[in-house]
Amino acid sequence: MKMLESVLLDSGFLIRLMNPEEPLHPVAMRFFREYVERGVICKVSTIALAEYGVKDEISHLPMQYLQILPFHYSHAECAARFMRTILRVKRERGAEIQPRLVIPNDTKMFAQAGSEPDIIGFISADSEAKKVFDLLDQPGFEFVDIRQRVL
Repeated sequence: MKMLESVLLDSGFLIRLMNPEEPLHPVAMRFFREYVERGVICKVSTIALAEYGVKDEISHLPMQYLQILPFHYSHAECAARFMRTILRVKRERGAEIQPRLVIPNDTKMFAQAGSEPDIIGFISADSEAKKVFDLLDQPGFEFVDIRQRVL
């Protein structure tokens, strides 16, 4: 039996999807509709839900179309591995690293996407997160910046 493909939606995407006054709202709607119509499972991390909840009530999201992805032990292991890679590449490029660096939420969600075999894409409206993603070697999924791509 073939596994259904899925994508992981970040909080920036969700904000654009839910706010009609956002300039990227129509683009986010097109992406979301396309995924739902094609039967692509739209997953959302509990991390992204917490971030989204700062701007709006989580209950306002179209939860009937979203599958919640909790942050698990395997995700934590992958996040640590990804962060080691990111720090190594930054040091090699001459960046000064703070002695106590916490793993950012984007890296944690990248780890979730990279740990789940059905996730083929991380859907974002955050071009800065793409810079971090580009430091990873073969993360196992595609980064889709809705600012840069048109369906």
